[in-house]
Amino acid sequence: MSRACPCARDSRVTDLDTLAVLWTRGDKEFAEEMAFMYALNAKKHGWWENVRLIVWGPSSPLLADDDELQELLAEMDDEGVVLEACRACAENYGVAEDLADLGITVEYMGEPLTDYLKDESTKVVEF
Repeated sequence: MSRACPCARDSRVTDLDTLAVLWTRGDKEFAEEMAFMYALNAKKHGWWENVRLIVWGPSSPLLADDDELQELLAEMDDEGVVLEACRACAENYGVAEDLADLGITVEYMGEPLTDYLKDESTKVVEF
C-alpha cells in the first residue's frame, strides 16, 4: 500500500543530512497521514539523505497491534528508513518483543535522542 505524497518534487539534500522522526501519538490516522507519510516520502524522494523513525510512548502498542501500520513500516524499511523504538516505553506497554520481531531496533532511547537533538547535522521532528 504505497501512498504518493502530493507535494513530491525533485530530490534535494541540504546541509542537514539526517531527519529523526519522533512518533509519539497512539492515533492511527495521525500515524498514516503525518508521521509515516512524511518519513517514507522524505526517504523515497531524497528530501533527507538519512531518515530515522523513532517509536516512542503510545505509538508502541498501536504499531504492535496494527497490521496496516506494520505494512507501511515494512515499506519504510525497504526504502532504507532506520527503525528504532524506545525500550522503556515498549516494555511499559509490554510490546518490546513484538516491535523487535518487526525488525525495529529496540533500545533505551534517552541518550540517542539527546545525541540527535545536539547533532547539528540532524533535524528532529515530533509527530
